[in-house]
This record gives sequence, structure tokens and C-alpha cells, in this order.
Amino acid sequence: MASEAPIDSAADCAPASSDIPQQDGAATNGHGHDLKGHGFFALALGSVGVVFGDIGTSPLYAFKEALAAAAHDGVTRSEIFGVVSLALWAMFLIVTIKYVVFIMRADNKGEGGVLSLMALAQHAMGRRTTLVFALGVAGAALFYGDAVITPAMSVLSAVEGLRTIPALEHGVTNEVVLLIATVMLLGLFFIQSRGTASVGKLFGPVCAVWFGVMFSLGLINLAGNPGILMAVNPFYAVKFLAEHGLTGFIVLGAVFLTVTGVEALTADMGHFGRWPIQAAWLFFVLPCLAMNYLGQGAFALTTLQAAEAAGTAMPELNWFFEMAPEALRLPLVLLAGAATVIASQAVITGAFSLTQQAIQLGLLPRLDVRRTSETQSGQIFVPQLNTMLLVGVLAIMFTFQTSSALAHAYGLAVTGTMIVTTCMAFIVMRKLWKWSMPMALLFLVPFLALDITFLSANALRFFSGGWLPVLIGAALFTVMATWVRGSQILTDKTRRDSLPVADLMDILRARAPHRAPGTAIFLTSDPDMTPVALMHNLKHNKVLHERNVILTVRTAETPRVAEEDRVKIEKVNDDFKKVVVNYGFMESPNIPKALAVCRKQGLKFDIMATSFFLGRRSIVPSANSGMPLWQDRLFIYLMKNAANPTDFFKIPPGRVVELGAQVTV
Repeated sequence: MASEAPIDSAADCAPASSDIPQQDGAATNGHGHDLKGHGFFALALGSVGVVFGDIGTSPLYAFKEALAAAAHDGVTRSEIFGVVSLALWAMFLIVTIKYVVFIMRADNKGEGGVLSLMALAQHAMGRRTTLVFALGVAGAALFYGDAVITPAMSVLSAVEGLRTIPALEHGVTNEVVLLIATVMLLGLFFIQSRGTASVGKLFGPVCAVWFGVMFSLGLINLAGNPGILMAVNPFYAVKFLAEHGLTGFIVLGAVFLTVTGVEALTADMGHFGRWPIQAAWLFFVLPCLAMNYLGQGAFALTTLQAAEAAGTAMPELNWFFEMAPEALRLPLVLLAGAATVIASQAVITGAFSLTQQAIQLGLLPRLDVRRTSETQSGQIFVPQLNTMLLVGVLAIMFTFQTSSALAHAYGLAVTGTMIVTTCMAFIVMRKLWKWSMPMALLFLVPFLALDITFLSANALRFFSGGWLPVLIGAALFTVMATWVRGSQILTDKTRRDSLPVADLMDILRARAPHRAPGTAIFLTSDPDMTPVALMHNLKHNKVLHERNVILTVRTAETPRVAEEDRVKIEKVNDDFKKVVVNYGFMESPNIPKALAVCRKQGLKFDIMATSFFLGRRSIVPSANSGMPLWQDRLFIYLMKNAANPTDFFKIPPGRVVELGAQVTV
């Protein structure tokens, strides 16, 4: 079994961190846009749509699932108070204190997210460590599990609201719900290739209306039963957990649904900046969510009182939709549908961005990353990932069929990512911010305990659906670990079999080959060793160009690299020069543009008289080369399906020469 794959392109192995100066990102949003040139309000409004779409749709199902978990023997007044109190304090402790106050400070030159935090932690440690690497890969893998579940969960919960409309109650069967949700999801994924810039302009205003409607519904119902305001006291949350034992723990797993999507606060910092996101949460999103949960609790109390007065059992309702007047439910369902599509879009966009980071950091093979906007660097589309997400979302939706069933799968991936974030933030606090151990532990211990508590609560739902994100995360972790390990094996093998550049210079001086006019550029991941393509060219063609460039692409542990640090040129002799091109992990390599910078620095050549030499290798699996045979075959499959380096590096295809060899892994 063999496969053809490039050898000497820099993306084939985990890219080394470059030693370039870090770019000051204090005045930018991480995408090179000056925050001072944007209206603060406009950025905050934009963040309402993109950042808070996921957490903003949680009232559709979080209270309903938590109260249902508490109601196995009938709902009581104290249980309603307990569930509302738990929901409010989950938002206060996890979102507000942990993320808004602490985690959002740990930005990597304006960028956030689990891989950005991993790069920052590695920089803080001063070296690459197995612990930080494993944490980062685990967090990224779990995010993909969340990205598959969120669209199915959100859209299903919105469409199920049709059943609360009396005129449609009996006509909206489960099959109808699945059909409508499928059409919505197909439309969502099919428009990804067109880019989200134009649609994205509606995200902020639509979600602002959504949050406003949630606040209004909550306020109206709160006025009917204001006693629920006592649930703001954490006493009711603690009392509920103390009195309900294992049931309380199960309810805690359902309550966690109120904070799913919290990772988006850090992941989207590069788009909007820290301050607009923090302001949007504190002064708009949090009050709206809190009011809605209080309103749902008040409506549940009113319903309970009516049931007790009538001597009937407490009904199990879709609390979010049924607390609205009947005449407004259809518009509310339509608005909820728009909000859930936006929430799904935000997760899909996050998955695209995470994939680009993973490729640049050497955690995944090259994939086709397309830009869908000439001006917005964050607007990208990854066709292969889009297809995989669509298939995964539809498969999950038809397997679980209802939002209540899918709620059991939701949570484990998010809690796992939260634990990863907490641990890496602790490393940053100790190593980069130079916090004392007692001070850092004041952050680590309470929040890690909180994360582990929620993880344990969600683990109780493992066999009823929680296995799904764990399975997806484990599969992605295996893929990333295999790619990194296989790439390292190939790099080591190539280094052992290659000749140092300095030794090659001595050989060429002793036996000068035939010289060909023009410039040859040899791509390699190790500038100190002779590229395989150069050795083959000398060995088989017995020719050396007049001018030769050994070019290496490196990924820095910063999101972006300043243009003045983009290219470094080192003269070896009159015939050879080494060129190192630096990119941030949020940037897409473009070799022709980088070579234009080289010309400004004195490296003159005619692009039409320049040949790019790429090494290609035929990979053969071997059980004795460092990985099990099944992992060898997986690595070969990944290499076989990696994007062509010519396309990935934007090299003119008519100027590329490929030379290959056979290698075992």
C-alpha cells in the first residue's frame, strides 16, 4: 500500500515556532483592523450575533431539560427555585467570572480559542511540552464534537416550537419537525461557500431583537409571579443540590446547557476585540438571559399553582414558547429559527477558523482553505470540513430525533474543553504573567473544581448520549496525534538521510555540475539540510541553476506576523540563499507574495524564469517504524488526501517541478 505525498513542503511536519518578534495587537482586533476606526457599539452589536448566538439560544431547551430532570416524582415549588438559581449562578460563575474576568485576559495578541491559548502557553513555557500539546489537541478535538451537535440541537429545539401553536399542534409530527430542520440545515451548509459577509451583517440586529424579545417575555411573566426573584440567592441552588442527592447531580448536568457556547467568547476575540464582547455580555446578553430564565421560572410557578388549585398534575410544557401569548408563538418560532441558524453559523465559522489554525500549527494535514472575502481575513470556507460537518449533523439529528434526546449528548465536550482552558490559563498566569503560586491556585482550584463537578454531572448522561461527543473527540484526537507523530517520523528520517547544506557546498566546490540559467526555489521544512528535491536534481539531472533558494515556511506562535518580519534572507554563498517565510497561525501562506517582499530586500529574480522544486515521496507502511501498522495506514490516508502543496502555498502551477522517493513509516 503506497501513496504519493509531498515531502519538503513546510506544512508536512509540525511547523517550528519562529523566533520573530511578536506583533503588538493591543490596538487591533486580531485581524489587522484598527479597533479605533470601528464604532465600539457596532463591534458590540456584531458580537451579539456571532459570539453569543449559541449561548443565546440555550433558553429554548436548558430550563425545560433541567426541570424535567428534577420532576421524576412531580415538580415542587422549591425545585423550580433551585433550577432557576442553578441556571443563574452557572452564568454568573462560569461565564462572567471565569471567562469574562479571567480567561479573556489570556489572549494571544488579540486572538483567543483553545489552539491560540495552547500556542500562548507553549510560548510562556519557552518550549514545546507534551502536556500543553496534549491539552491543546484534546480541547480542539472536543470542540469539533460540539460543532457537530450544536446545529442539530439548536435547530431542532426551534422547530419543535411549532407544536406549541394550537392550530398546528396535531399536524406537526416528529417526521415534519425532522423534515423542516433538514431543509434549514441543508440551506445553511450549502451557502457556506458563498461566504457569510453579507448574511453576517444581519446577525447582530437579528440576535439583538432575539435577546430583546427574550427579555420582554421574561419580564411579562416575572410581573405575574415576582417571588421567583428570590432565586437570585445562591442559597436555593445549594439547598436543591443538598436535598436531591443524585437527582440534583443529574439536574446539574442539564443546567450546564445554559452555558454551552461560552468558549465562543474567547474564540471570537480576534473578530471583535475583548472590550466589546465583555460589554455586550455584562450590559445586554446577561441581563436578557437572566430575565428570561426568571420569566420561565415564574411561568412554571404560575402553572404549578394553577395545577394545585385544579387538583391536577403539573404538566410538562415547552416553557420557552408556551410562556408567550398564543398569537405571538408563530412569529416567535420564526425568530427562534433565525437565531438558531445564526448560532449554528457561528459554530461552523469557529470550526473553519480552528481548522485553519490546526493546519498552520501542524496538527492536521493541508486542506483546501478558501477565502470568501477580499477584505475580511476571518471569512474562510473549508469544503472538506463543511461536507463532513453536514453529514455528521444530519446523522446525529436522525439518530436522536428530538432535542430532549440530543440534550443528553450535549455538555461533555464543552466541559472537557473548559477543563483544558482552565489548565492552560493556569500555565499562562504562572509562566507569562508571573503570578505567585498561591494567587494562581486561587484561580485554578475553585474553577477546576467547578469544571470537574459539571464534567461529573454530564458523565452521568454518558450512556444516554454523552458518548457521542467523546467518540467524536477521541477520533479527532487520534487523527491529530497520528498526523503529528507521523510527520515527526518522516522529518527525522529525512534528516538522517539528508546531507547538511554546508557539506553540499564543499562537494559542489570540488565537482561543479552543469549550470542552467534562471532561479530554482527548493521548498523544505529544514533549512539546514539539503532538500531532497535538490539532491535528486543533482543526482539524476546533473544540473544546478545559476541562482538557488532554499525556502522554508514557518508558523509563529502568534496569530499574525508583521510584514517587516515576514521574510528573512541568509546568504550561503554566491549561488545559494536561504529564505525563511514566517506566518502566524491565523494566516494563509502565499509564496508569490512573500517572494515579492524578497525582491524589495534585494533578492532579484524573474518569476517567469523561476522553477519551484517540491519533493514528493511514496509512503509505504511498516510495523517497525515507530507507529502501529493501523496508524501508519491512517497517516498514509491523511497524506493522500492532503491538499496539493502547489495550491496550498499559492504557487503558479506551471512553474512547479516535483521529484520523489519511496519512504517507509
